Amino acid sequence: MFELRRLRMLHELALRGTIAEVAASLAYSPSTVSQQLSLLEREAGVALLEPDGRRVRLTPAGRMLAEHAARALELDEAARAALNTDLQAFEPVRIAAMPTAAEAIVPAALTILAERMPQLRVELAELPPEESLFELTARRFDLVIAEQYPGHTRERHDGVDHDLLGEDPIRIAMPPSEKPAPLRALRDRAWVMEPAGTAVRQWAVQQCRAAGFEPDVRFEADDLTAHVRLVEAGHAVAMIPDLIWGSSQPTTTLADLPGHPVREVFTAVRTAARDDDRIRVVRDALAEAFAAR
Repeated sequence: MFELRRLRMLHELALRGTIAEVAASLAYSPSTVSQQLSLLEREAGVALLEPDGRRVRLTPAGRMLAEHAARALELDEAARAALNTDLQAFEPVRIAAMPTAAEAIVPAALTILAERMPQLRVELAELPPEESLFELTARRFDLVIAEQYPGHTRERHDGVDHDLLGEDPIRIAMPPSEKPAPLRALRDRAWVMEPAGTAVRQWAVQQCRAAGFEPDVRFEADDLTAHVRLVEAGHAVAMIPDLIWGSSQPTTTLADLPGHPVREVFTAVRTAARDDDRIRVVRDALAEAFAAR
């Protein structure tokens, strides 16, 4: 009989690639992870790991068992969800949210939950979708709030359920002293965008190229609040989703982009936990908060 904790370590190794990263994710020392994987090899009766320079990699048997480990973890999660009938007994719901959702949606959702389910504990970490969706599959989080831009659909992982919260219009943000201008008129302006390699950066650059120019990306920042501050101060223009304003009035001049594009904001959970009452009530609160913003 395999121990589920050791199977999870093998599953994490298949995802993350190194024992050091597995140890950091699960809050163990690397020596503890190595020891537990050695014990798992004894239980399996076959070699699961082999040397790869200074690291290790999974053998064919190791990869096969890691696939079974993923299914075992899903069954364990589904069984726990089915047995949860008292909110007092629930474990915390761990949420990873993109910055705009963490600022504009989550606080209102927590207020709803505090009124309806005060015994339910919710924990939040702010992460970009590229990282949070991976960590969802690795079981670091129970629920992720993420987005996808037109023509840049997020990768669909096996065993993950997506649910659309709604659409979020994207507009050009210009200094408040200026009048709205079309995108093509901003070819000579300095831009602030997200870091290179992100889906939103690729999308924004494509909008500029479709308008006939290569943007002068002079400033890079993950946090859209930094984008707004640079625009407010007159140092840049940007493409900003409406969610950044929450229930407040915009502090910059806004202009429509060609085609009036919107990004899709969604929640993602592991399919095995989709029917867990904890997940259901949190998803409902997030949907209500998004609709009321």
